[in-house]
Amino acid sequence: MDQKNIYVRDKRSPMPSSVAVSRTMSSNKAKNTSPEIRLRKALRDSGYRGYRLNWDVPGHPDICFPGKKIAIFINGCFWHRCPRCNLPLPKSNTEFWRTKFEKNVERDDRKNKELEDMGWIVLTIWECEIKNDLYGAVKMIKEIM
Repeated sequence: MDQKNIYVRDKRSPMPSSVAVSRTMSSNKAKNTSPEIRLRKALRDSGYRGYRLNWDVPGHPDICFPGKKIAIFINGCFWHRCPRCNLPLPKSNTEFWRTKFEKNVERDDRKNKELEDMGWIVLTIWECEIKNDLYGAVKMIKEIM
């Protein structure tokens, strides 16, 4: 069997270093991630309802309160380069990943600015914040409501 055929690829990324890496990277989700689900459950438990998911505004925020113009992004520490975690770059294809992450951060900043220019309040909650202090994250949201 041709080795290229055993990898799951979207053609935008370099060839994975192993089948295990390919499977791991392919299993990453864009919506309904564990941190998103945990935060949404905590919001419901705290009495916050009426939010919408992936609302059709710039950046498609993970959680929105459209009536109050509040957009909440739940960023994965690895993909969006959490300033607290300061995670290292992958050891293979380093230049590809450096460029990819820089583009992710630039896109995040651009979408946040677009929303703010439209009068939205934008809040970014990091995966590590949800993991380490879930109700602190809920408190941050409560303070801007």
